[in-house]
Amino acid sequence: MDDTAYRTTVPNPPSPYDGAAEARWVPEPDKRPGRTAFQRDRARVLHSAALRRLAGTTQVVAPMRADFPRTRLTHSLECAQVGRELGAALGCDPDLVEAGCLAHDIGHPPFGHTGEEALDQAAESCGGFEGNAQSLRILTRLEPKRFAPFDETPARLAPWPGRSVGLNLSRAALDAATKYPWVRGRNPADPASGKYGVYADDLPVFRWLRAGSPTGRKCFEATVMDWSDDVAYSTHDVEDGLQAGHIDPRALRSPVERAELFKVAERYAPDAAPEELSAALDRLHAQLWWPREYDGSARARAGLKDLTSQLIGRFCLAAEQATRARYGPGRLTRYAAELVVPRDVRLECAVLKAVAVRYVMQRDEQAQLRTRQRIVIAELAEELIRRAPDGLDVVFAALHQEAEDDRGALRAVIDQIATLTDASALALHARLLGAAHT
Repeated sequence: MDDTAYRTTVPNPPSPYDGAAEARWVPEPDKRPGRTAFQRDRARVLHSAALRRLAGTTQVVAPMRADFPRTRLTHSLECAQVGRELGAALGCDPDLVEAGCLAHDIGHPPFGHTGEEALDQAAESCGGFEGNAQSLRILTRLEPKRFAPFDETPARLAPWPGRSVGLNLSRAALDAATKYPWVRGRNPADPASGKYGVYADDLPVFRWLRAGSPTGRKCFEATVMDWSDDVAYSTHDVEDGLQAGHIDPRALRSPVERAELFKVAERYAPDAAPEELSAALDRLHAQLWWPREYDGSARARAGLKDLTSQLIGRFCLAAEQATRARYGPGRLTRYAAELVVPRDVRLECAVLKAVAVRYVMQRDEQAQLRTRQRIVIAELAEELIRRAPDGLDVVFAALHQEAEDDRGALRAVIDQIATLTDASALALHARLLGAAHT
């Protein structure tokens, strides 16, 4: 009997995910028996226009300015691969974790965090902008896949029946994609943090997806997604920096360079002493696979791939073992556990993030580019606000006209800008404000 035949005759083991986890904001009948709710979720995110848009959105270096561009899309795919395997090893549904990983950055605007900061300023009077809150908005409202029936009561589908409910993912999938399950200023660990996961006008669906969940606590699948995100971008961004020639491995042995590097690392590990960060970097240096130099040869490039593979394996295995040591061998899902990442591994990851920031993102040319990008976003927002609803795409013009107040109208303009790629933001800016301004 071949493997395919074997799989068709052996029933799936009982799922630890109940009906509430698989429920959708608007109930839908299954189209094909045997397909799980989470397989449908993964497919919906994977085939969404919002995910495809990330192919033209900055990860670290703008796509059009890099010889080997990593974009928000490639990052999301890398995060999904890491998360799927780590989650499966710990007993999560792999399709569920992958859906959360694929969706986690879907709301990030053009120009990456630079665009996010500029849009936050432009959106101040309607509650601000945050990429993670925008992700929830896209998944539950802006990405057209399902609409609520008109006979639903407004209390169930505020603010109006018959509205778009986005991809209409399951409760567990939306929860798995929610990195910051709170509104602005309600971070239980740091109220001053600018990170949050929902805007005020998206609270009805947020309350639905979080029903019965501990306040401010991420579900287990979201903690896997969060760590997979850290692992993916810390390792791959260093790989890119080395390949582009921005990072010289020899410089990381200089006491002066290390001191500057650890100042950057403090933003990722504020409670770590320089001695701890130095020890973390030394542990990585001591590995046989750590690069001593990089000359661009085929052998050196292969070494970079091995570096990335070794780092991902190191970081994921440490989290898996530590989590199993605390919670035992059973299936870990939803709110039965929290991912445990050893402190020394978190510090190694923080140092890698700092390497990418210091040697890639903080280059003079990148700083100048970010300044120009902020201006583009600010001017686009000002011009579209002045013209609206003219100048908006059909979908966002309708949201603008349906808005009940100025806050809602401004949010429609912000939504429009947030859906742009880097290139389309520049093109729209040139068209609306003239080539002389680009």
